[in-house]
Amino acid sequence: MTAKLAVVFGGSGFVGRNVVRELAKRGWRVRVAVRRPHQAQFLRPMGAVGQIQLMQANVRHRPSVAEALKGADAVINLVGILHQEGGQSFARVQAMGAETIAALAADAGIENFVHVSSIGAARGSDSLYAKTKGIGEEAVRRYLPAATILRPSIIFGAEDEFFNKFATVFGLIPPFVPLPLLIGGGKTRFQPVYVDDVADAVCAALSRADAAGKVFELGGPRIYTFRDLLELIMSETGKKRILWPVPFSIAPALGFFGEALGALPFLDPPITRDQIRLLKRDNVVSDGALTLADLGVAPETLEAVLPSYMVRFRRYGQFTPKQA
Repeated sequence: MTAKLAVVFGGSGFVGRNVVRELAKRGWRVRVAVRRPHQAQFLRPMGAVGQIQLMQANVRHRPSVAEALKGADAVINLVGILHQEGGQSFARVQAMGAETIAALAADAGIENFVHVSSIGAARGSDSLYAKTKGIGEEAVRRYLPAATILRPSIIFGAEDEFFNKFATVFGLIPPFVPLPLLIGGGKTRFQPVYVDDVADAVCAALSRADAAGKVFELGGPRIYTFRDLLELIMSETGKKRILWPVPFSIAPALGFFGEALGALPFLDPPITRDQIRLLKRDNVVSDGALTLADLGVAPETLEAVLPSYMVRFRRYGQFTPKQA
């Protein structure tokens, strides 16, 4: 086992747990900095005894971040949220949090740094999610010019928050009820990328000297419209539903309703006004961008992976016929 230590912020999340597993497989010692270590004990068996360490840290508390960085050879920042809740705001987590980690890593002399952002991140975006992602990138680059920035499109995998969410919605709503899901006509384009490929990209960025200081956009081998993805979910789950187009002009009302639902205990908002603003722009790899191929990663297809975890949403499991 190598003596090198990688510190992962946000390692207990959907992407994080896959990154932790891949780092351990490659021989890194891994320190996972999380707000609630007692809820991340499931990470320990992903490595050898003592290989994966859990440490309490909050990106809004600088001393805890500094403590987590002690002795680190590399740092991966995966901290991000899909919607705001309580003290977890986009500004605090994705902008200020990224700046705190980068600044303290620079103070500690750590140069091997990977920051996971998202396609569309830009200070000038009208989406607060994308805007704070862009500000976070700028902060990382300001303190650590040699940092590698990865920008994935939507990420799929067994525990994702996109395909599982809509499959759940299709299972709760009767077939005769129209679903107002085709925001903007469902024409927004996405390039879904497999979570294991993102984890491989993180590990490659840590080990390849030619990745330092560069930005990579991570997408799968195929581009889909939002409508395409919803229809693929219906096909894989055996649930045919009526999809109702919603113009962008009235879509914010739908987002407001979604946020109201998210205010109820134990419920996440099905959609927010900020997410509707995101849907106004395609979420695909830019022409001329560095990609997974430049990191030596061959992307997996959505069709090869999605059936393996959509099967649980079918009425009779694997014996339920797919919808045409």
